[in-house]
Amino acid sequence: MNEVKTPSVDAPEKTETVRLKKRSYWGEVWHRLKKNPVSMICLAFLAVMLLGIIFATVLSPYDYTAQNLAERFQTPSAAHWMGTDDYGRDLLTRLLVGGRYSLLIAILSVAIGIVFGMIIGALCGFFGKYVDSVLMRIMDVIMSIPGMMLAICISVALGSGVFNTALALAVGTIPMIARQLRSSTMLINGQEYIEAARSFGESNFKIIMTHIIPNTLAPIIVQTSLYIGGAIMGIAGLSFLGLGVQPPTPEWGNILNNGLDYIYDFSTRWHVIVFPALFIVLAELAFNLLGDGLRDAMDPRMRQ
Repeated sequence: MNEVKTPSVDAPEKTETVRLKKRSYWGEVWHRLKKNPVSMICLAFLAVMLLGIIFATVLSPYDYTAQNLAERFQTPSAAHWMGTDDYGRDLLTRLLVGGRYSLLIAILSVAIGIVFGMIIGALCGFFGKYVDSVLMRIMDVIMSIPGMMLAICISVALGSGVFNTALALAVGTIPMIARQLRSSTMLINGQEYIEAARSFGESNFKIIMTHIIPNTLAPIIVQTSLYIGGAIMGIAGLSFLGLGVQPPTPEWGNILNNGLDYIYDFSTRWHVIVFPALFIVLAELAFNLLGDGLRDAMDPRMRQ
């Protein structure tokens, strides 16, 4: 008689194991990130906000520079979803266009900080000794100054503008990136494939660029999302103080500063304060929560 083969109890577990083995590292990260509802909501919110910012002039029927004094301080309505400001300009259009400058400066500042931080951290971790001592002491000096105070001092020295604001914020992130890369580089530097690369005669520059830095990118990717959120708040703070992007160029910080002049008429002009503040807070919160989700998704212990 032919024996009837009963399905193995372990079959689903084996199927799941095979499926996980076929999935790439980044595919596994995305798979785990999708299981985090908070991160997916933040990702969707940022995607919608980014699309609105990019296509603001196409989607909005209003010119963000057009003034209409007859429509000053209109509260939210069907015609103006977030009302108008003191010059009768559509507030939603100005916030969307201002988001271009806020995100541009945030991304630029984080990019500058990451590039210089990775170079300094890789050099410290790879060469050690005097190079490590000198560069890390410089990083300690920078870290001893509060970030916002440092950004204010640099902004005052360099002046306002998109690049100057980005540079002022980037300086404060360089030590944190450098310290993180230094630790990762010191762990990688003793690996066998680094010794093999040295034995084949590869230069230190090639080893750093092809072996050290690519293998330390995962934690930096996580930190990037967190730093962008912090940079958005920093940009808004500098512009609020009059040290960042200057009017008439719209930016979330200077739009909020403009609305603060009317805080004593909050009952009738609340929208010129509330909506700019909401844009700043929600953007930073979304980037921070997305960064937390990425950190959990890329944690090696979560893939056990």
